[in-house]
Amino acid sequence: MFNKYDVIVAGAGHAGCEAAAAAANMGSKVLLITMNMQTIGQMSCNPAMGGIAKGQIVREIDAMGGYSGIVSDLSMIQFRMLNRSKGPAMWSPRSQNDRMLFSAKWREMLEKTENVSFYQDQVKSLIIKDGKACGVITGLGHHIYSKTVIITSGTFLNGIIHIGEKQFSGGRVAEKASTGITEQLVSLGFESDRLKTGTPPRVDGRSLDYTKMDEQPGDNEITGFSYLNTKKPTKQISCWITYTNIEVHEMLKTGFDRSPMFAGRIEGVGPRYCPSIEDKINRFAGRDRHQLFVEPEGWDTVEVYVNGFSTSLPEEVQYEALKKVQGFENVRFFRPGYAIEYDYFPPTQLTHALETKLVENLFFAGQINGTTGYEEAACQGLMAGINAHLKITDNAPLVLKRSEAYIGVLIDDLISKGTEEPYRMFTSRAEFRTLLRQDNADLRLTEMSFQLGLANQERMEKAKTKREGVEKIKSILKDISVDIAESTEYLTERGNTPMLQKQKANQLLLRPDVDLISLTKAIPSLQTALQDFPEDTLEQAEIQIKYDVYIKKEKDLAARTSELENLIIPREFDYDRISSLSNEALQKFKKIRPETLGQASRISGVNPTDIQILMVYMGR
Repeated sequence: MFNKYDVIVAGAGHAGCEAAAAAANMGSKVLLITMNMQTIGQMSCNPAMGGIAKGQIVREIDAMGGYSGIVSDLSMIQFRMLNRSKGPAMWSPRSQNDRMLFSAKWREMLEKTENVSFYQDQVKSLIIKDGKACGVITGLGHHIYSKTVIITSGTFLNGIIHIGEKQFSGGRVAEKASTGITEQLVSLGFESDRLKTGTPPRVDGRSLDYTKMDEQPGDNEITGFSYLNTKKPTKQISCWITYTNIEVHEMLKTGFDRSPMFAGRIEGVGPRYCPSIEDKINRFAGRDRHQLFVEPEGWDTVEVYVNGFSTSLPEEVQYEALKKVQGFENVRFFRPGYAIEYDYFPPTQLTHALETKLVENLFFAGQINGTTGYEEAACQGLMAGINAHLKITDNAPLVLKRSEAYIGVLIDDLISKGTEEPYRMFTSRAEFRTLLRQDNADLRLTEMSFQLGLANQERMEKAKTKREGVEKIKSILKDISVDIAESTEYLTERGNTPMLQKQKANQLLLRPDVDLISLTKAIPSLQTALQDFPEDTLEQAEIQIKYDVYIKKEKDLAARTSELENLIIPREFDYDRISSLSNEALQKFKKIRPETLGQASRISGVNPTDIQILMVYMGR
C-alpha cells in the first residue's frame, strides 16, 4: 500500500505544510500525514498573518521559495504595513485573512506540488532502528518507511482543552489529541514538558453594533507578502477596535474561582506576550480597560474573532462579561474561548538543522519546539524540510546566521537558550535588525535558496533585476544635480530649508521628510531618469541611501561576530577536563553541546570568562 518515502511529515499545520513543500520542491518524495485532510493549513487562532517581526519572517519564507506569503496574499481580506512612522527596520506587513480560503489555498498549492502525497491517519509512534528514525506507525497500524521524519504536532501531543471547570482531551476544539509519541520519545531519553495557549470566543458579527467601535481600515496600497506578482484583493474589509471596562472586569472576576488557570488545573506555562483576559486584569489591576480588536473571519462569513479576549473562564462568565463591552450588548456566541495545554520538547535537544541529537534523521518543527505563532512554526517547517532533504542527499545542513535572517535568530535562540514559555519573535530579539528588514528579504535569501534548488528561476530573476535596479538608481541619484529653483517649493512644503546651491539628488534624499517617490515627481530630471523603475526598487534604493551609515555599522559588527561563529567545537569535546569553567557553564555546555564558540557565548548563564577559557583549550 505504501512505498518508501524520503521524508514523512507528521502534521499538516503551518510547520508541516512548509516542511512538505520545501522537501518536495527540492526533489524529495514526501508523505504528509494528517489526522484531518479538511484542516490542512488551518488558522487555529486568529485569522491573520504577519505583524511585528512576524511579517519579516513571512517575507523571508517567501524569498526562500516557501508558500506562506503566497497563500496569505491570495486569501487576505485586509492589509496593513505596521510601524510606518518608524524607521524601515521596524516596518512589518500584516494581513487579515479569510480563514477558510487560507486553508483551501494551502491544500490547493500542496496538491499541485509534485512529490507530495497525502494520507489521513494519526502517527502513533516512530520506527527507530540503530538510533535512526526510519518511518512511522499509524493509528490504523500501518508501518510506513522513510529516510527522515519531521514531527510538526502543534498543540496535539496529549492536548487537554479547558473551559472553566470542564476539561477534555483534544488538540483543537472538536479534534482529538495525539497520543503515543511523547511517551515513546521520553522512553528514549528525551526531555518533555507542558505549555499552554488560549483562544478567544468567536461571535456572530450580525449581533454587533459597529457604530460604537473605532474603524480600522486597511492601507490604500496593498504591498502584500510575496515578492512574486500575486493577485491582491481589489477591496478590503475593515477591522474594529473597542475596549473592556470596569464592569467587564468585575464580571470576569466572578468566575476566577472556577478558572482552570487560577485553580492550578493548568500545568503548562502560557505566552507572556499574549495573556488571557483574566490574566491581564489580574496582573494589571490598575488598568480600567484593555483594547479589543474585532476581526472578521472572511469574505463570506459573519463569524468574528475577538482578539484580546483570550480566556478559559466558564462559558456563561465569558458571555456575560462580553455583553458589557461597548458594541457587544446583544452579542451571540458561535463558540466560547478555551485554553489548551500540550506537550513540547525543550529545543536545546536539537541541532541548528532542527534534527534531534538523540535520534538521527528525526526533525522537530513548530510548537513541539516551544514556539507560538503561525509564522514561527512555518519558518521552522521550511528549515526542517530543507535540512531533511539535505541530510538524505549527503549535503551539509543549511543554518542561517543571526545576521542573515530572523529565521536564523529564532532557531539560534531556541537551540542555544531554550524556552520555558511559548517563544514569540520580536524585532528586539534581533541584534542586526537594520539588516533584516522586510523589504530586502529577497536580496538576502533568494540566491542562497536558488542554489539549493528551492527558490525557482522566476524568483531568482526578479531578485537579480531588483538588485541591479537598486544599484542603477543609486548611481543615477549620485550623478544628477538638483537646481535650487526646482526644489525650493518642494522642500518648503516639507518644512525643509531651501538649498543655497546645487546639490546631488542622493544628498538631498538624506533630509528629513524627503522621500524618493515624491522627490521624483517634483524634479523633472529625476522623473525622466527613474520613470521605468518599479516602486519597490525605488523604495529599496532610498532605504539603502538613507540608512547607509547604520547598515555599514551593522555589517561590520556582523563580520566581527562571525569570527566566533566560524570556530567549530567538536561534537565530543570533553568539557570535564576544563577545571576552570564555572559550574553553570560546564553543565550548560554538556547539555546543549554548542556547535560553535558563537553559539556557546549566547547560552544563558555563560559569561565571557568561560568563553575565553574555552578558546584557550581549543588552541585559540
